Amino acid sequence: MKKFITLAATVALFAFKPAADNSWTVDNAHSKLGFTVTHMMVSDVEGSFKSFSAKVTSSKDDFSDAVVDLNADVASVNTDNDQRDTHLKSADFFDAAKYPKMSFKSTSFKKVADKTYKVTGNLTLHGVTKPVTLDVKLRGTYVNQMSKKNTAGFKITGTIKRSDFGVGAKFGNAMLSDEVTLDANAEVTKD
Repeated sequence: MKKFITLAATVALFAFKPAADNSWTVDNAHSKLGFTVTHMMVSDVEGSFKSFSAKVTSSKDDFSDAVVDLNADVASVNTDNDQRDTHLKSADFFDAAKYPKMSFKSTSFKKVADKTYKVTGNLTLHGVTKPVTLDVKLRGTYVNQMSKKNTAGFKITGTIKRSDFGVGAKFGNAMLSDEVTLDANAEVTKD
């Protein structure tokens, strides 16, 4: 009987597999990493980063244990105004030559309601790393008919202060709002 129990325990141990992590990669053609800042307290200026990559890893189908890893090329900033974009890349703002990358690495991804989450992580921008919390809405999942791969869509929003990261320090709040609204849409495809 002891041999049977030992054999059964051994079989059970080797048969058990932890839940596999599912890896999802951002589809840049259907995603946007955007921001909005208020100019002179009267007009919103929108921009985005054209070159970025992101990966989401989760072992649960509802993404409640997701880990997010995002990187963006700061020099890809685009506000539909070449002169402004050049200024944003300069040492006055992003200093893209010195700090070419922006990154976000999540530390928690908590489900707060049906398809609604809070993601907290470390945002590194302009050589400064600070914790930020963003709102995430899972907009849905589907099987892409072209690639036959599972696809999910997320809407991510939140607010950061540029002063926390030393961006545009010589430009006061009356000229350029300290609060920057983040607004991203991410379509991710299961690898």
